Amino acid sequence: MKSLFGSLVYCLFLFVSDVYGTHRLNGFDPQQVTAQSYAQRRNIARPPLRTLAPSVPTLPSVTTLQPVMTTLPLELTTTPVPPTLPVSTQSGVVITTTSVETATDNSCRSRPLDLVFIIDSSRSVRPGEFEKVKIFLADMVDTLDVGPEATRVAVVNYASTVKIEFLLKAHLNKPNMKQAITRIEPLAAGTMTGLAIKSAMTEAFTEESGARPKSKNIAKVAIIVTDGRPQDQVEEVSAAARGSGIEIYAVGVDRADMTSLRLMASNPLEDHVFYVETYGVIEKLTSKFRETLCGWDPCDMGHDCEDMCVSSSSNNSYHCECREGYLLNTDKKTCSQSQTRVDPCAMGHDCEHICVSSNASHHCKCRKGYILNLDQKTCTLKQIKAVVVVEDPCKCEARLAFQMQTQAALQEITARLADMTGRVEQIENILGPV
Repeated sequence: MKSLFGSLVYCLFLFVSDVYGTHRLNGFDPQQVTAQSYAQRRNIARPPLRTLAPSVPTLPSVTTLQPVMTTLPLELTTTPVPPTLPVSTQSGVVITTTSVETATDNSCRSRPLDLVFIIDSSRSVRPGEFEKVKIFLADMVDTLDVGPEATRVAVVNYASTVKIEFLLKAHLNKPNMKQAITRIEPLAAGTMTGLAIKSAMTEAFTEESGARPKSKNIAKVAIIVTDGRPQDQVEEVSAAARGSGIEIYAVGVDRADMTSLRLMASNPLEDHVFYVETYGVIEKLTSKFRETLCGWDPCDMGHDCEDMCVSSSSNNSYHCECREGYLLNTDKKTCSQSQTRVDPCAMGHDCEHICVSSNASHHCKCRKGYILNLDQKTCTLKQIKAVVVVEDPCKCEARLAFQMQTQAALQEITARLADMTGRVEQIENILGPV
């Protein structure tokens, strides 16, 4: 009898314990939710939102929550954590995110680039804000297809002075590159943006520093991030950089001078000038640059070429070509056998320099250094306007230019005097001796 009574008491105890545990789960235990949020941050590549306030999850039924209480401690103690990168939240507290590449990273392969970030770290950029710039750089690296034959990245840091943090040839994989970004420190006062652009052009975008030669047609891109007004001239040096083939994007933050941003950026300005109110939202530009730098193959997106579609990596367009033995028709889409066609240029033309056959017609082109006149036949030597790249602080170049102008003027005066003397002698010879 005592044994039966003890068994009933034990069963009642188990029933009460089960009801109590079920009540606690349905009552939304804050400690358990916090632990789940912590586990989520540790086991995904990047949190959905840059915030420390965990979102309230939808609690499932008791039967599905019961295994969580037993497996959650195992996940926190046995799951290996990949290398982490510091991330600053808007509250100023530093958390970490893993460097594991997600499926999103591979959904879009960027076209090969030689990419140089030029970042402002002057006194106006506070330490917390500079950390957000580094997060932006790391996020940008995540969106790129980094590698020796893909995209190479360099970082130029500037204030009163310029420091090249690492060159294009230094880090050819994402983990090493992001680790190098975490080691970047702000410099000092001053905003010598023009000097930074010049340093990027003459030091970072060189083959010795890891840039690919022009023959490979790898796009050269510079992204400038600044929050102030440049203390030096940026218009001429930016023009020289663009003239050398560098595409410039200008990102202004908070107090940035919009006029200077427009002077630095490439055309069209609406595609190359960006502005954000604070460094806290600069990460939103990552998706914008992702759209800009991603190299979708236009031919893969669909085309109407009868024979071959050829993509253009420079402007995301394509054109049609024909196989050997065929010529492209006037519709620029279909092809016809070349034997049925006659070369218009071979039949005679009136081009001064070069005749280019185009199916049943032809057009004229000029040799390098010349431009085609309005008659579309003759050519004129192109006038090249010299561009002064850097302002001369000591005015030595200005003195030299003045001396050259003065010398030219003296030579012109001397020539005129010689001409007048010759005319006087002719008159004297005509009049004869007096």
